[in-house]
Amino acid sequence: MKKINFLVLLTMFISIVVINSNLFAQSEPVMYFCERYDDYDGEIGVSDRFTKGHITVMVKADNPLRLEDVAIQYDLYNYRTGKFEYYKKFYFTIDRDMKYIFFEKNDESDMEFEDAGFYRVFLLDEDDKTVASALIEIID
Repeated sequence: MKKINFLVLLTMFISIVVINSNLFAQSEPVMYFCERYDDYDGEIGVSDRFTKGHITVMVKADNPLRLEDVAIQYDLYNYRTGKFEYYKKFYFTIDRDMKYIFFEKNDESDMEFEDAGFYRVFLLDEDDKTVASALIEIID
């Protein structure tokens, strides 16, 4: 009888852990960075630390984002004030059914980090609401 009670309790505990982990699984879009994106090789040089210059911002979601006009915004951390301050913003048009997107330098957006420091990078919708964000460090 003790073994049955133990097995029932163990089964309940494992079930709760599994259900709880599923509840907290990533359901929002994820943002990360790479040196560049290649159609054949995919993401090249994925990191959260880069030297000054151009980078590629990647956004991956489980479901289509349902967005058209978006922006990538950089905010630079100001060590004197202890706050992030607006740095740059780049505008893009994407397809509504996209769930895996890369944003890179183009004719309208240079996507360049010119100053070293810590940045908060946002994917914003047409109402400037945050869709995804991540931190990145730029070094000399």
